[in-house]
Amino acid sequence: MFQLDFFSQRSYLVQTGQLYLEAWIPRLKRVWCIGPSFRAEPYVDERHLCEFPLVEMELECDFHQLLGHIEGSICSMVNQAGKDAKDDLEALNIDTQALRDLRPPFRKVTYTQAIEDLRARYGLEWGADLKAEHERYLVELYGNQPLFITHYPEPIKFFNMKNNEEDPRVVNSADLILPYSGEAVGSAEREHRPDRLMEKLRKSSMLRLLEARGGGIQDFDWYIQQLRRESVPHAGCGVGLNRVTQCVLRETDIRRTTPFPLNMATLL
Repeated sequence: MFQLDFFSQRSYLVQTGQLYLEAWIPRLKRVWCIGPSFRAEPYVDERHLCEFPLVEMELECDFHQLLGHIEGSICSMVNQAGKDAKDDLEALNIDTQALRDLRPPFRKVTYTQAIEDLRARYGLEWGADLKAEHERYLVELYGNQPLFITHYPEPIKFFNMKNNEEDPRVVNSADLILPYSGEAVGSAEREHRPDRLMEKLRKSSMLRLLEARGGGIQDFDWYIQQLRRESVPHAGCGVGLNRVTQCVLRETDIRRTTPFPLNMATLL
């Protein structure tokens, strides 16, 4: 994260509006935001940027309903691009009919199945995080179409994702992997029970990293207190707009979908 001095207090440029959106859920049921997301990415490559537009949604729904909302949103975005920019896209040799024909449901595989698919080729074991090359292989393996990978191990995901009732080792999470771009949507059912959430936060690797940087569990007081006042079951996601654009344009380099790409090379 990018650290800055905010009127003599240590602060950071925003990565996500998720926790703030969650505070609105008990009253408004369906909320969203769009804004710049900042990441202190040290990489200069076709996949990473230090700033990008992130579309986020939080809804009073369960995990399976959430996946339906994501499918509908992505299909609407891609279908509309195929209609509104038909001439421009065809000038770039893009099959706009294929964009207009994209429909749910998307293929879904569990993380456990994905590891089985990857083990022979990459030697991955259960619990490993998936890299870009793994995602590309899986998308090609399953027909070069949008692919949900679901139910990741708890230790490699954000602390507030809800554990699966049938297999507590995993959380009710899903990453949507798109052709050409890779992971375009990260999503999960949220843990809305304050006591359980505090337990998950205390044992998370994220908290240990925060403490090493001088922060602590008190940085989440406002969020925990909001949940204690009122909370309902809910779920949400973040959509990387550039990566959806990559899929539409069949472009593997995120910098070519960004008017002013920002990374370390920009400063050199």
